[in-house]
Amino acid sequence: MPNRCFAEQLSPAVDLFLVHLRAERHLSPHTSNNYQRDLLKLVGFLADCRLRQWSDVTERDIRAFVAEVHRDGLSGKSIQRMLSAVRSFYFYLAKEGLVSHNPAQGVRAPKVGRSLPETLDVDQLSQLLDFPVNDALSSRDKAMMELVYSSGLRVSELISLNIHDIDCRDASLVVTGKGRKSRMLPVGRVALKAVNAWLKYRAAWADYNENALFISKRGQRLSVRSAQQRFDHWAKIMHTQGKVYPHRLRHSFASHMLESSSDLRAVQELLGHEDISTTQIYTHLDFQHLMDVYEKSHPRAHKKDD
Repeated sequence: MPNRCFAEQLSPAVDLFLVHLRAERHLSPHTSNNYQRDLLKLVGFLADCRLRQWSDVTERDIRAFVAEVHRDGLSGKSIQRMLSAVRSFYFYLAKEGLVSHNPAQGVRAPKVGRSLPETLDVDQLSQLLDFPVNDALSSRDKAMMELVYSSGLRVSELISLNIHDIDCRDASLVVTGKGRKSRMLPVGRVALKAVNAWLKYRAAWADYNENALFISKRGQRLSVRSAQQRFDHWAKIMHTQGKVYPHRLRHSFASHMLESSSDLRAVQELLGHEDISTTQIYTHLDFQHLMDVYEKSHPRAHKKDD
């Protein structure tokens, strides 16, 4: 029997799982597409192994799959994401009564070094955000950038904001993050001032019944890509070192908050991280900053050449 026939027997369950992700878990199209791509790679591998039922797959099969994609050059981080998709898929199959075990549960991806996020220091951020506001476009961009740094927003959260999500009187906003989970966040004085200035311009651009807080000149909700381009535009204008993207301002927010407060749990809540280990990377970043200061300042820290 051709391998395609094996794949055709495995694929329907994947299709049902993808429908479940969109309809019940409300995952974004981007995340759903990642799940689909990863699971279809697994389907192809299992079909080559002439397996026709998901219940027939063993932990050894999953390990062999991981070894193959690793040999093909897939990074450890990508393999981690792929295994997460497979485990979620098998959890769904178990709930549907289609399997009795999860062969991916005990499989781990090759270890990878965790890179520290890029941030801007307070002086760099002040210089970046000091660009002049003299029209609607610059006013909108200032409000977006101030809001990301003020409240630690993801770019997807930023562009999904509606007018009623921000309360200028209470200096707060409600944002919907990953997994459609909402959280309330404080908004700083400078960001509120920038948002209020933008709202005066917004009315001239907005389409009828458009609720988005940040819109394009055509009066429609701004796209993620457009927001990213505007951050990069002002970084070049203000001669900011390195590439500036929305997530770099979010990283800077987290680093500065943790450096000042040392309250890891509070920063976790502000960022909307489910797992505190994701937030802990900023403690490493803070320690690296301390090490840099130490190396530059301590008289016996400098390494001298022989």
